[in-house]
Amino acid sequence: MKAVSVLATVIVAVVLQMTLARFAVGGRWLFDLVLVGVVYAALLWGPVAGMLAGTIGGLLQDMLSAQVIGVGGLAKTVVGFAAGTVGAQFIVTQPGARVLVVAVASLAQRVLILALYALIDQRWSGVPWTAMLGETTLNVLCGWFVFQATEMLPGAIARGRLSRRPKWGPRKW
Repeated sequence: MKAVSVLATVIVAVVLQMTLARFAVGGRWLFDLVLVGVVYAALLWGPVAGMLAGTIGGLLQDMLSAQVIGVGGLAKTVVGFAAGTVGAQFIVTQPGARVLVVAVASLAQRVLILALYALIDQRWSGVPWTAMLGETTLNVLCGWFVFQATEMLPGAIARGRLSRRPKWGPRKW
């Protein structure tokens, strides 16, 4: 059941990423919803789920982009495992802690990708800090929204069910 949930999370994240990337400036990846989905899976279901989500999500994202296949998958796998380990070792239930994990994961993933491309190309192109901070900010906002929405959803469903009940019980004629 956990594997199905992880797979569904990754598929939803990839579909949203592909859908919303068209509306971004010039079609560039200004945010990474797949990474947010990987961190979400890692914090909810642990390091193994984070690795699975990172591998599947990263490879799907690599295949759908014009990047080297495997670089994003490896980076997201490492970040997913690390986020899951942090979530298992510490209590990461507060919004501030979750936002911090998403921010660190976003920066770490981007640095890992830059380092892997530097190893492949045999040259270091530098770190685009402003682009990384912009992407991190958008990832943090998306992550905050996702975590808040999933926490509020069960309560909203329960309130909706209660509001449809008759207040005085069933009428008997």
